[in-house]
Amino acid sequence: MENTFWALLPPLIAIALALVTKEVLSSLLVGIIAGALFYSNFSLINSLTVMFEIMGLKIGDNASVILFLCFLGVLVVLMSKAGGSRAYGEWAQKKIKSRSGAMLATSALGAIIFVDDYFNCLTVGTVMRPVTDSHKISRAKLAYIIDSTAAPICIIAPISSWAMAVGSTIETTGIENGFSYFIQTIPFNIYAILTLISVIAFSVLKLDFGKMKKYEQNAMNGDIHSLDKGKEIQAMESVEVSSKGKVMDLVIPVVLLIVISIGAMLFTGYEGIIAQNADGGNLAVNIITLFGNANVNMSIVVAAFVTIILTMLLYLPRKIISFQEFMESVTQGIKSMVPAISILVLAWTLSGVCEYLQTGEYVGRLIEQSGISLNFLPAIIFAVAGVLAFATGTSWGTFTIMIPIVVIIFAGVSPDVMLVSISATLAGAVFGDHISPISDTTILSSTGAECNHIDHVSTQIPYATMVAGCSFITYIVAGFVPNVFLSLGIGITLLSMCIIFLKIRDNKLKKNDIEVDEA
Repeated sequence: MENTFWALLPPLIAIALALVTKEVLSSLLVGIIAGALFYSNFSLINSLTVMFEIMGLKIGDNASVILFLCFLGVLVVLMSKAGGSRAYGEWAQKKIKSRSGAMLATSALGAIIFVDDYFNCLTVGTVMRPVTDSHKISRAKLAYIIDSTAAPICIIAPISSWAMAVGSTIETTGIENGFSYFIQTIPFNIYAILTLISVIAFSVLKLDFGKMKKYEQNAMNGDIHSLDKGKEIQAMESVEVSSKGKVMDLVIPVVLLIVISIGAMLFTGYEGIIAQNADGGNLAVNIITLFGNANVNMSIVVAAFVTIILTMLLYLPRKIISFQEFMESVTQGIKSMVPAISILVLAWTLSGVCEYLQTGEYVGRLIEQSGISLNFLPAIIFAVAGVLAFATGTSWGTFTIMIPIVVIIFAGVSPDVMLVSISATLAGAVFGDHISPISDTTILSSTGAECNHIDHVSTQIPYATMVAGCSFITYIVAGFVPNVFLSLGIGITLLSMCIIFLKIRDNKLKKNDIEVDEA
């Protein structure tokens, strides 16, 4: 059943069940079992063997991510127990005077941490939760802001783990200097750019719609979670907090984590260049090649571990917490990340099942055989990449599969439209990843915000889909006139029209509510 329609069913089953039942773990497990049965021709023993084989491989491949999550969980509990988070929240309440300011500050921090989306999601959530809570911003809204400034900023940042991945993928197609080509795709990455603009606009205008509006209304009344089923999310808040903590007890560990992460990436990047030169390569040593050759996952793991040690040296001599409390924080922090790790492991396993079933290859073959005019292909490719990333939960896997296909289609025919189409591939991959309940970045955004995962997905989908609709129309135009300024102008105009319409409708609803109350 590989490379056939059946290859699409496992992820679709998992996604449909997750959205209907609002229970992620069982939904992912059902999707994995279905895919394993398809792959093994419904042999029960073989399907179980395949399932656990894939799970073991995925855990091994992503061990550094699991370690990073555990270490970051420890760091979060340490900062909470030491009173750093409390002190920062009290300070931010005095400095950030409005809900819009809190949301814009969260967006700005997300834009600053552009080196890696995993690092972005968890760090922004850790730092900004006390601030958004103090301004009665729902955890669903916080998760949306985190998610919308994670992958979208990483995919247009020249120095990031994403730039490295895209550049190397482009080079596998025979295009020289994949990094330079990636730089050219940035202005045409309409979805990422419009997503960042929309986050700012919604924050400034205090505009919400769909399910998010209800969550924000509940938050204004003191219920930032808007859940009965999400009590487990608040477990970390039961940690005993020291009264001796200061703002620096949160700021210093976070700054250390960022600085050490960047330093570790530069170091591993230099080692990578040395290794290539030893094999006869000749790479120039500069900031771009250093980041391009960095071992990002290992760098952030080492940085998180070193930060924990330095944080211990910051806290213990000042007797903010005792050594016993420090060790308790280690176990509490790891426990706090178990739900996220469980979801990630199953999401990775489902992605592996899709690889075995050649889901991506099947979708790519459909594009090649479609016979659609080349001018319409950027928009079609954007939509297909979105569907594939949504179904598989991986943007990296999506553009790794799609970019070689796009190059084959356009090679020697239309270089300008090929550039737009590769940009559309990256944009569609981010969109699909953005709204997929089985995406790792979506899961980590929920974790960073301490928000129920399905609530984050369901409240984010209308926002992301609106931006995707504007992007789809823009890519139709870009397929015929591949001009950066025209494309961005059309995209921003369409987004502005949508936001104006929503604002007018929101004002009318508020006016009607006032009239009803007065009556």
